[in-house]
Amino acid sequence: MAALALLMQGCTDPSMVIDDSREVSNHNWSYINRVKFDVKIDDTSKPYNLYLNLRVGGTYKYSNIFILLKQTSANKKKVATTRYEFKLANADGEWLGSGSGNLYSYQLPLRTKYKFPVAGTYHFEIEQNMRDNPLHDVSDVGLRVEKAQ
Repeated sequence: MAALALLMQGCTDPSMVIDDSREVSNHNWSYINRVKFDVKIDDTSKPYNLYLNLRVGGTYKYSNIFILLKQTSANKKKVATTRYEFKLANADGEWLGSGSGNLYSYQLPLRTKYKFPVAGTYHFEIEQNMRDNPLHDVSDVGLRVEKAQ
């Protein structure tokens, strides 16, 4: 058992702070079902990269997605909301994510080399911002925060 724990520890990504995804209920993502994450930042001297983790099914009917990222600061004094658009497929319908068949995965950059202003726990909420509500055929939504290289 100790060998397994040691092996698992050796496989971890030392730059990763969080890499977590949540399954979307019935693959129908509604506006009110925001995906929420708390991220503890200890070192504010280093920059971080933030990514949107996304998985959509092959019958997702758009070639893009709009999302809102809401970030609440560690001291809860500042809330920032940013709207992003990500391209998921080419004009000919070819998916840009990895995978095949009926599920495509994406890791899309939200912020690169971002410096958190203060140490502490930051709260993030990801909301779909498309015209469809609910947005069909979205399987998973997540957040990755890593120390930038």
